[in-house]
This record gives sequence, structure tokens and C-alpha cells, in this order.
Amino acid sequence: MSDDDVSGDRGPTGGTGPSQVFGIERRERIMDEVRRNGSVVVRELAVLLGVTELTIRRDITALADLGLVTRVHGGATARSSLDQTVARSADAAGPARYRIGMVVPSLSYYWPQIVNGARATAALSRSQLVLRGSSYDPADQRRQMAALVETGGIHGLIAAPDTAGQDGYALLAWLDALPIPVVLAERRAPSSLALRSLEWVTTDHEFGAVLAVRHLYEQGHRRIGIAAARHSPTSDHLRRGWARASADLGLDTGLTVNAEIDDVENGARDARLGALVDECLATGTTALFVHADPQAILLEHHCLDRGVRIPQDLAIVAYDDEVAENGEPPITALRPPKQHIGRMAVETMVARLSEGRRRPTQRTQVLPELQVRASSLTAPTA
Repeated sequence: MSDDDVSGDRGPTGGTGPSQVFGIERRERIMDEVRRNGSVVVRELAVLLGVTELTIRRDITALADLGLVTRVHGGATARSSLDQTVARSADAAGPARYRIGMVVPSLSYYWPQIVNGARATAALSRSQLVLRGSSYDPADQRRQMAALVETGGIHGLIAAPDTAGQDGYALLAWLDALPIPVVLAERRAPSSLALRSLEWVTTDHEFGAVLAVRHLYEQGHRRIGIAAARHSPTSDHLRRGWARASADLGLDTGLTVNAEIDDVENGARDARLGALVDECLATGTTALFVHADPQAILLEHHCLDRGVRIPQDLAIVAYDDEVAENGEPPITALRPPKQHIGRMAVETMVARLSEGRRRPTQRTQVLPELQVRASSLTAPTA
């Protein structure tokens, strides 16, 4: 029996047979993943559940028809009570005024909350959000954006493109020259490119790093290091904020850890985390600002396995606040206002479409919030 044979909801005679049971169990697993992560990706579910991608698409369609999830390109996202309320309001109000394309680089981490905020605001403004998921590769991002633009069916585009290096600069210039308005979400173009049309809504990540350093300083730490994801667009902003706050407080960053964390999920994880802890101990670094949450939790586990106490020997502050509260102890984290970013991106787009060229270009920064937890609340030991 193939996995497609167990994808239906009814047995061969119309009753409740094995195929129905298997289909229900699989869809319950899918709903568990949606509740846990906020979104799911078809290809990842297919591997996780050991079925074909076609079967997963059928399951998602069935769940969407029941109003339990919202289908997106390549997967599905959670359908909150707010989504259902605004959808009913939009249906009552009549056809959409605008169709707004949206391309995000991930449907499984950070971005689901931004998408949810955007979707709810689009519905309230009688607009239709057309969502596509891409990767962090600039070429893939451009393919997904071009697929929306070239259909001629959208009035504006919300995007989160790569902004670094020549590929990123070329992508930003292409977006700036499009005949439809473009709003960047959690991205901004370098001033040196002098792009005049792009608008954006982004978290002030640099200010978030300042908040983290000052919090740790107030807890008594004087050697505060940073470990940030190597390929994240956020890392450069965090490093600038860390360096600025350290200088303002009279701290010497040359005496502390300034490290990169790349893929700590592979086989070299223990060696990389071990080297990071060794560097903290060797330099007397008593507090570490870590981007992002998964790396912070893995670092915490590694420290505890080695007998390095959190926070007595090493305090940790994470950035993103997706899963930081699940640490043991719970990890202090900076929380970007993700749903608000999505809401403001759509509001900016709708205002641009409504007012046209007479509206000044708008570029907005929103502040993150510090969520203080046990991982940073004890001053360093003497």
C-alpha cells in the first residue's frame, strides 16, 4: 500500500477503514507541527511523515477547507481566531481592493508571525495577500518575486530580500525599479545605493543590541561578548549595537568574545560550542549576547553539561525570542515586534497604493523589547 492509499478520509466501502484512520492521524501530526511552529513546509513534512509531497498537499488542502490552516506557496501557516474574524469581515465587505504579493525567506522560523500580522491587516483593509516562501538565496528570492510581478496580478510587493554584497545590491536595485510599489519587511537598503522608491518597515536591531549590553552591564558584567549567526542579515546590526554600547560604557571589546556561530546543528556542533565556551573562560567573558534563540539554547545545554553555571558563570541574552523561554533556565531575549512589522508593512503598502506619488517615501524603524528571564539575572561571581 502506498502512502497515497492512506490519504483519504473514507474507507473503500464508505465507512471508517484503515485509510481514514491513517489520514486523520497524519493530519493531527500536521496540526501539531503548525501549532508548534506557526507554519509548515510541504517537503519537510513529507520527510518527517514518510509520505509523498502530493499526499501532504492533499492533507493541507483538507485542513484549509476546514478552516484550520491557511495554505501558502510551499506549505501552510496557522489560522488564528483573528484571521478568521477579519476574513469574515472582508467577505462581508466585498471584493478586495488590492492584491499584495509577499515573499519571505522562511515559513518555519521568525517569519510566520510577520505573515500573520500582514494577513490580518490585509483582510481588514479589504486587500488580498498573495504569499510565497523562498530561501535566503538571492537568485531564489528574485525568482519568487518575479513570478508574482510578471503575472501582472498584484498591485504591490512586500519583500524581505538579501541586502548584502553585489547580489543583494543588484536585487535591491531591481526592486527599486519595478513599476509597482515595493515595501521591504525587516530589511533596509544601504544609504550608499541612493535608492529612492523603496519603502521599509524594520526592527531597530542595533538598538536591541544596545539594550542587551546595558542590561548585562547593570547586572554587574564588564566583559560582555557577542556570538552571532554568520549569514544572518541581522548580525551586522547587532554587532554595531554591541560595539557602540560597549564603547559608550567604557568596555573594551578587544578583551571579550566576538564570535560567529554558523550551522550548529551538524556533526561539528559540540566542537564549535566547546571552542566558544573555552574562549569565554579564557578571556574572562562573563556574559554573552547570542543570535539567535536556537544557538543560545544549544550553548546553554553545552555549558550545563560541562558544569558551567548559567547565569553564575556565564549569563546569556538571546535575540529573536522565538523559543528562548524554553531554555533551562529560561533565557533572557530581545523580542522584535514581528506581528507589528507585518501589520505596518501592509499599512504602508495600502497607504502608498491609495495616495500614489503624492505620498512621501516612508521608512520606519520599530523598537524590540527586552524580555528578562533567569539566564541573565545574577551578577558574575568574584
